[in-house]
Amino acid sequence: MEIYQATLKDVMAVSNLFNMYRTFYQQTPDLDGARNFIKNRLENEDSVIFVAKANQEYVGFTQLYPTFSSISMKRAWILNDMFVDAKARNQGVGEKLLQKAKEYAKGTGAKSISLETAPDNEVAQRLYERNGYKRDEEFYHYSLELYE
Repeated sequence: MEIYQATLKDVMAVSNLFNMYRTFYQQTPDLDGARNFIKNRLENEDSVIFVAKANQEYVGFTQLYPTFSSISMKRAWILNDMFVDAKARNQGVGEKLLQKAKEYAKGTGAKSISLETAPDNEVAQRLYERNGYKRDEEFYHYSLELYE
């Protein structure tokens, strides 16, 4: 299995995975929208995307967004998206993507990686916890929806 940072040559394959990821979260499939979104992230260097390939087939991805911790005055990363194609699950793909994200974040001098997942996504929760992620019991997280 090969894990590497995506470039514009990977846009179509990552867009397919991203579209599947969105439908997993009950969003309407939109391959054109997914392609535009991923292409824009890569062109604008808004995010860092790692892809997993097995036997020349794209089987998973994770997307990190940069942020900063004002308290520690250091860089931090938000692991916003991670998806492994159903046919490649239980083969260590998610674990390898998490490891690559961790190595990358450490290389940038980041203090932390944060993520969130749905309360009913117990498979992902077990994966994250196995890899050292701790559930936040100290802070409440809020969001403000600006558009419906």
